[in-house]
Formats: sequence, structure tokens, C-alpha cells
Amino acid sequence: MQTQTTVIEKIRESYTEKEQTKLDELKSLDKRVKRPAQIFAYTYGSVSALVLGTGMCLAMEVIGSMMALGIVVGVLGIAMSLTTYPLFKKFLARRKKKYSEKIFALSDEILNR
Repeated sequence: MQTQTTVIEKIRESYTEKEQTKLDELKSLDKRVKRPAQIFAYTYGSVSALVLGTGMCLAMEVIGSMMALGIVVGVLGIAMSLTTYPLFKKFLARRKKKYSEKIFALSDEILNR
């Protein structure tokens, strides 16, 4: 009997409109700061891995007989891979600086400071 009540309450809760609290707004703002930097890092990192792989394939003469070009492309892929994290940190720092005032104001409001 109790499990039926629990299931009914969960279903009923899923249909009720939820009010957005200040905490929800703070979480949303935090995601808005971090998400673009994460998307950039994943995309740039994936592209750099593909460039490195292409260079390796060229250097090992799997997709052509252009070893010198493969070495150049591979080194470019390595350089891109090494710069992914510093670029991510820089991008994130800029976003944090841009939104820090709003984050602090909202968090102070929540903490009643």
C-alpha cells in the first residue's frame, strides 16, 4: 500500500510546476559560465587528437607516402593537444570575470549577507 502511495506522489509531483528558487538561478548561472569553456575544450581537444592521428597516419605511410608532411602535421597536433588545458583555463577565467559580479550578488542574497 505504501509503495503505491509513493509512486502516485512521484507521478503527481512530476506534473506540478516547480518554482525556480534563488539556488536554482545560481546553479543555472554557474552552468552558463562553465559550459561554453567545456564545450570549447572538448571540441578543441578532439580536433587536436584528430590532427595528431592524421599526422601519425601520414608519417607511418598508412594513408600516403608523405612522411615529412606527417611529421609536421603530427607535431602540430601535439602542440594543439598541449595548449588545450591552458586555453580552457583562460577561457574559463574570462567567463568567471564576466559573471562574477552577478554570482557574488546572488550568493550574498541567498546567504543573507
